[in-house]
Amino acid sequence: MHLDVVTLARLQFALTLMFHYLFPPLTIGLSLFMVIVESVWLKTGNHAYKAMSLFWTKLFAINFALGVATGIVMEFQFGTNWATYSRFVGDVFGSALAAEAIFAFFLESGFLAILVFGWDRVSPRMHFFSTCMVALGSIFSSIWITVANSWQQTPAGYHIVKTAAGFYRAEITDFWAMVFNPSSVNRLIHVWIGAFILGAFFVLSIAAYYILRNIHNEFAHKTFKMALIYAAIASCADLVSGDLQAKEVAHCQPAKLAAFEGHFKTDTDGASLCLFGIPDTETETIKYEIAIPKLLSWLVHMNPNKPVIGLDQFAPEDRPPVAIPFYSFHMMVVIGSLLILLSMGGLILLRLGILFQQRWLMWIYVFSVLAAYGANQLGWIAAEVGRQPWVVYGLLKTKDAVSHSVPGEHIVASMIMFGIVYAFLFAVWVHVMNHRIHVGPQTVKETADEHNKQPPAKSLIATLSSFLMRGPAPLSETWRDESGENSSKLGGEAK
Repeated sequence: MHLDVVTLARLQFALTLMFHYLFPPLTIGLSLFMVIVESVWLKTGNHAYKAMSLFWTKLFAINFALGVATGIVMEFQFGTNWATYSRFVGDVFGSALAAEAIFAFFLESGFLAILVFGWDRVSPRMHFFSTCMVALGSIFSSIWITVANSWQQTPAGYHIVKTAAGFYRAEITDFWAMVFNPSSVNRLIHVWIGAFILGAFFVLSIAAYYILRNIHNEFAHKTFKMALIYAAIASCADLVSGDLQAKEVAHCQPAKLAAFEGHFKTDTDGASLCLFGIPDTETETIKYEIAIPKLLSWLVHMNPNKPVIGLDQFAPEDRPPVAIPFYSFHMMVVIGSLLILLSMGGLILLRLGILFQQRWLMWIYVFSVLAAYGANQLGWIAAEVGRQPWVVYGLLKTKDAVSHSVPGEHIVASMIMFGIVYAFLFAVWVHVMNHRIHVGPQTVKETADEHNKQPPAKSLIATLSSFLMRGPAPLSETWRDESGENSSKLGGEAK
């Protein structure tokens, strides 16, 4: 049986990437919420906010660990299934990945120990600083990965050279032009906002569950109010970011926008915006279409009569598939609109003082995290499939980037293996997260008592200064038996 290596390699990378992408956006979204909560604790001294910070830190740490474990797999695929691609973009992609390790991962992981284990061992200000650094590390990590992806969408700051081995590769000529390529800033902002939305609705989901169960009431109500404001700001910002992103796609990747909108033919008198329909590539029409005349032209050009480039302006072999980008893009927009409605409507009901009495709405908030996850995944599906048939837009096609020396049977076998391992990891993640959620946060009294039992926390600088001035305790002072007597003395005999 013939197995299409290109399709299998793409499918494997898509599955491993989509599974991995369950974790990074939640890490980013939760880290910012943790900064917000801990800043309130630092300002007010209210132990309710410390209990809140402790709870979300535990969930953050679990998610962070899974994100690291699942991200390694994709890098191996570059050298196996995508060796031709790796040779072509190695100079560009390698620089971005190296920058991620140096500027992001080391920063994030370096302060993670203080974040998780440093409660009451360092000063509150030092712990807050470590929380900020972990959040900044998460954001930095997304910067370099998104820059690398954006360069594939809109290459800049490079030239093509032929190596001694006879193959071509892209080499950086202007590092900052590569970093600030035409799509990187808009895409990065959109990725961040999507992560903030996921973090906010994840928090809302758990808080709403506690409210429905009538448990941890003080924690749940305080958390819900803060997360609802967070969700409303992020959701509304996503509307602006999405518009800017679509305009950039129309300018730099018009074929992708045409696939998003099912825009088969270029209209000379303005393009309609399709709200609903079923694209038919054979007849190049949208069946059962519901559209608003000239709105697409107005959104793209701010001119209702200016034409928008359709798929008919591209050779058939250079056109992206239509169905997947069309459906995923429209579903993402619908979900984004619903999340705006859910967050803004929640703020209105909260202002009226009747939000927490609406149990049906609380149940919607419980499951809203699934919608936020779906929007994040659908956005990347639309972006990556809409880029086809190019893996590096205008330079390298996907069919030319794959490693044809890898048999299709090997890819199928590895996909089965990944499926088993990932199913196990997903089960572990769900179980551990579910356990922590059901255990719930500490009470304010428990947190305050725990805080008061600890000796006054020193700042990190004070601790280091004290150690350097005093030095480590002599060995004879540290080896003691159960009676408290020295078991051994340096330079002496054991008692």
